[in-house]
Amino acid sequence: MPEPLIVEVVSPEAVLYTGEADMVITRTLGGGEVAFQAGHAAFLGALVENHARIFQTDGTIQDIAIHRGFVEVSGAPTKVSILSDTAELAQDIDVDRAKEALERHLHTLRNEKIEENIAEAIAGRDRAQVRIATGGNFSA
Repeated sequence: MPEPLIVEVVSPEAVLYTGEADMVITRTLGGGEVAFQAGHAAFLGALVENHARIFQTDGTIQDIAIHRGFVEVSGAPTKVSILSDTAELAQDIDVDRAKEALERHLHTLRNEKIEENIAEAIAGRDRAQVRIATGGNFSA
């Protein structure tokens, strides 16, 4: 059995996750979803809003909403560090609140004419969609 990854997810507010895992899946800017396992080559990438999954060594999956940031893979043993502007563990997400936010942002996008407000609504929509996907237990 290969060595596990060492994984950490850090935001400016807190260290959200540290532990060992068999695999981490996240989404990079312009690169789509990427999976990291032990022995992965060194890597540095910018992250977009995404539903990241950490496949823990005990067979469970830790779902995390990542709201932009960076991912770095280094070392032996392989270490995956996610440095996020903001991140949320699935169990901490209020899905109903995220759905309400999504509806507000979609309403704004249908009716708004001011570019700055449209840009804010697009960012809010993306955050809400990631929160819903992550908090709704849609792993895999």
